[in-house]
Amino acid sequence: MGTKKQLSQGQRDALFSVLKARFEKNMHRHKGIEWEKVQERLEANPGKLWSLDMMEETGGEPDVVCVDKKTGEFIFYDCAAETPKGRRSVCYDHQALESRKEHKPGHSAVGMAAEMGIDILTEEEYRELQQLGKFDLKTSSWAATPAEIRKLGGAVFCDRRYDTVFYYHNGAESYYAARGFRGSVRI
Repeated sequence: MGTKKQLSQGQRDALFSVLKARFEKNMHRHKGIEWEKVQERLEANPGKLWSLDMMEETGGEPDVVCVDKKTGEFIFYDCAAETPKGRRSVCYDHQALESRKEHKPGHSAVGMAAEMGIDILTEEEYRELQQLGKFDLKTSSWAATPAEIRKLGGAVFCDRRYDTVFYYHNGAESYYAARGFRGSVRI
């Protein structure tokens, strides 16, 4: 059995199998990247492997989307068709969660991402993801919110409707059954 932030060998093998199958099925997302190099990097970073497993467990379907040319890191995004099911009905951050007087959600997007060891996608990253397919046709995803907007009580989210990617605002304390968040991890 795996311990906190570490996977057992069986869990690692199962995750590698899922990630490799998804990688091979979606080669358009990572042209020129070889699975063997990705797996080698994953094996050298068990903490990041744990984060990927958390992304998988919550329905994110993580996949490699690119390589950072400066650092050589492989970058994984949540590539599930809709915002991950295990990360929906959350407000934006802890401050928003604490500000709710009634009907508090169970968690916040920022808090959950931190616990998982991942980053919430920025607007730019979200738009990059949308170049790889059509995501969030029925749901929406919180996006990393600029400090100026958050300071005023707002937060931003994105979705895709009418074959267009939209970038919206909402009160940070709001939460909806169809809104979650997408994350990224660098390895």
